[in-house]
Formats: sequence, C-alpha cells, structure tokens
Amino acid sequence: MIKPLEYVSRINPYVPGKPVKELERELGITECIKLASNENPVGPSSKAVAALKAYIENGGELCRYPDGSGYYLKNALSQKLSSFSGGAKVGGEEIILGNGSNELLDIATRTFVGPGDEAVMASPSFVVYSMGVQSSGGVARETALKDYTHDLSAMADAITPKTKVVFIANPNNPTGTINKKSEFDAFMKRVPDGVLVVMDEAYFEYVRDPEYPDTLKYFTEGRDILILRTFSKIYGLASLRIGYGVAKREILEEMNKIREPFNTNSLAQEAALAALGDEAHLRYSLEVNEEGKRFLYREFDELRLKYVPTEANFIYIPLDRDSKSLFDNLLRKGVIVRPVGPKELRVTVGLPEENRRFIEALKASL
Repeated sequence: MIKPLEYVSRINPYVPGKPVKELERELGITECIKLASNENPVGPSSKAVAALKAYIENGGELCRYPDGSGYYLKNALSQKLSSFSGGAKVGGEEIILGNGSNELLDIATRTFVGPGDEAVMASPSFVVYSMGVQSSGGVARETALKDYTHDLSAMADAITPKTKVVFIANPNNPTGTINKKSEFDAFMKRVPDGVLVVMDEAYFEYVRDPEYPDTLKYFTEGRDILILRTFSKIYGLASLRIGYGVAKREILEEMNKIREPFNTNSLAQEAALAALGDEAHLRYSLEVNEEGKRFLYREFDELRLKYVPTEANFIYIPLDRDSKSLFDNLLRKGVIVRPVGPKELRVTVGLPEENRRFIEALKASL
C-alpha cells in the first residue's frame, strides 16, 4: 500500500457525527434534537428558499457550470461591506468565495505555509487550523487560552522569523469568547510585516459587545490580514457550503492561483445573494439566540453548573466529570451535543422547545 507523507499520517482527522436518522435507528429513539454543530435553528431565510426554488424550477442552468467569478454575489458583498467600513471601499477583486470559509482556511494555509514554516494559533480553538498546517508540512505553534479567550500577547510572543500565518477565531470556537478592540489593536502593532493574520469571524453577526474590533479597518490600511466570514451560521445555509474572505488584492491573487475553479456552486451563490438582503431574518435569528442564551444561563445558574458567557450561538461548559459519559447519557435521551475536551461540552443555542428539552435531559443526566 502506498504510504502518505509523514506529516499527513500524523493528522488526527475531524470526526463528524452520524446522521440523526441513523442515530435514532441505532438507539431505538425518535425525535432527536441536534445541538452539536452551531447551526441556526431558525433555518434559512425564506427569500433564500424562494431563490433556490425559482432557480431549480427554471432548470435550464443546472447543466451549466457555476459562475466561477461569483460576480453578482461579490458585487452584493462589496456594497454591503463598504457601507459598514467607515466609507472605505471593498472591491469585488478584494473578495474571495469559498466552499464554506473552511475551504478558504485551507487555501490560505496551502498558499502561505510550506514544510518547516510555522503558524500560530490558540488552543482550544477551531481544530481545522492545526490540521491544515500539518497537511502543508508546517508547524502549529499553539498558545493556551487565558480566561477562555485568545491570549493575544502570548500569541504575539510566539511569532518567530519562521511564522507565516496567525489564526484567530473571534468569537472563538469552542469557547464563544471574543478579543476586544483595544487588545486586538495592541496585538496588530506587534505583528511584523510578512505575517498574515487570518481573522476567522464565522460568528461575528451574533456579537453584541460594542467593543468587538472592526477588522476591516486593518484591511483598508493595507495590512496583511484575511477576514473570513460565512453563510453557514446565522444565515442558515450550512448545507450549501459558501463563505467569503476579504483581503487586499495581492493576497487574493496568490490564493486564487490554487483555488479550484467553480468551487462555489450556483445554488449556493443564488441562496447567499438572496439571504444577504434579508435583514428581517437576521434580526429574528439574533432575537431567538439572545432569548435562548438568557434561558440557558438561568437554568445553568440554578443547577450551579459552570459555563462561559458567549458572544456566539453556542455555550462552552467546563465540567467536573467526564464529558463523554454525559454526552452518551444525553444522546440516549435524544439530545445531541458536542464533547470538545475530556471535561468540556459545547451546546448550540436552539429553539425554545429544544433548549427546554436539553435542560430536562441535562437535569436527568447530572
């Protein structure tokens, strides 16, 4: 059997959960609720669904390859982003589309990190960062969180002449915490030229803290920064896999050299374009999330259960027991959450009835 590259063989692959229907069949249960993957429980915008139906009913374009340039979606994003960046322009050529922002993480890593190069990231954070660096033959230099938050000072200290990329999830996954404007500004002053800062802002629409940093400012200043966002979370289009990145033209020109042609499909582009204009859906999704957070906080307080207040649509729960056994107990009660460490769980904020079912199952399992 052919052997993989040594640094590829050392990767621990991402393990997805089984389909809900298969879990129900195996466990002999029904009506499972999934609170494991930080999806929007409200679902997608009705405008996005209508756009998909219209596209499919038209039918004539399904035999055609998608628009590889993402022309219309990039134009819409350009207008929207420019309206929120202090009047500065974000051109279509300064936007890149991906098969989810996850693909853009991979493209950025393969573009700028090679064998022996280093990338700095926090731990725990999104596992894809270290996986991508390993698959490129690079070295992942991980720094510990401080108060469940990226320690940006320690991350700046970890930058060496071999560092090519720094990954920052803001809000962080799995802890839901954010780095605020003042600490991010101080961090950026310490990042040397030639080091790409990848800001993973998959959950930024959920953030309510007014001190959340405006990273587009650094883009307009011409800094080496790549800002990643997605339609998978608050927009509710996770199954269509579409995200986008913002960076100066020179960075994206290099990334586009290895981006696969037609990497975002036509249905995803149509749905994202429609969803982008549905502010009512965005507001409602936020309201549901805020209401769910308040409910879960109250219940956790009554249970004297430790949790980390979140700026995202999930909550990180440090436990005094094995997370796998609690996960299994909840699973047998039809509630799927995510163990993210030996004594840590992450639960997505669901619809009101889903949150209540989770708390009932949790009380029975503790």
